[in-house]
Amino acid sequence: MSGSAEQAAGGGMTEYIHHHLHNLQWHVGAGPFWVINIDTVGVSLVLMAIFLGVFIPAARRAHAGVPGRFQAFVEMVVVGVDELVRETFHGSSKLIAPLALTIFVLVFMMNFMDLLPVDLLPWLGREAGLPYLRVVPTADLNTTLGMALTVFLLIQYFGLKHKGARLFFKEMFTAPFHAHGFGAIVLAPVNFLLRLIEEAVRPVSLSLRLFGNMYAGELIFILIATMTLGASLAHALTYVMGPVQFLSDFVWTTFHILIITLQAFIFMMLTIVYLSIASEQH
Repeated sequence: MSGSAEQAAGGGMTEYIHHHLHNLQWHVGAGPFWVINIDTVGVSLVLMAIFLGVFIPAARRAHAGVPGRFQAFVEMVVVGVDELVRETFHGSSKLIAPLALTIFVLVFMMNFMDLLPVDLLPWLGREAGLPYLRVVPTADLNTTLGMALTVFLLIQYFGLKHKGARLFFKEMFTAPFHAHGFGAIVLAPVNFLLRLIEEAVRPVSLSLRLFGNMYAGELIFILIATMTLGASLAHALTYVMGPVQFLSDFVWTTFHILIITLQAFIFMMLTIVYLSIASEQH
């Protein structure tokens, strides 16, 4: 977990932290907006391929007899998510359960990248000629915001599908304050403003919650790595801070396993709840 002496000589702790928090970027146009974080996209695609490569063969090989360990593990995850969907989503949709399963497993896998040694993959990337490499997609706001906006669009789709256009747009001007006649006209702007705030808060809260937790976790791992930054076997700092670094890393890793699982679960559950609310007629 310790940082390399080479990076320490090149600028110390500040440069080391900046290097690990900087994405490998591709500028596709003028201005800071037209930038693609290649490492985020690449790692996400690899994790998606692993997810499909694990679950699709497991589904094809599934049988009614006594399952093997691998099939039992996949079935446990699928059944667990399916039961949560049945308890939370009161409508009828073939999309919810597969969507919830995909969100939970994929977000968990993205979060899990934070448990890898902070210097391992960046070092491999440097050996391959890459100046920067961040390996936690959910520590990139672009990833979490993109997923949250996708959920936001699904919320609107479910609302239109289950309520119809007339009731969907009517609720924008009549809820939460219900009135009749002239009162409904007076309260319509207030209801519409509150509805806009409610809808805008959902993607913001979904994205920032996940991003904030994973960015903080990534930063703490990097700070732990700086405890022996630039140290060697002949350096007294190694023997003084080495055990402290090991203990700190062990404690934070153990706690962070709970965080990455909980954040994946929360993102999945809030998605189900939001879609359930969108499909119910008030």
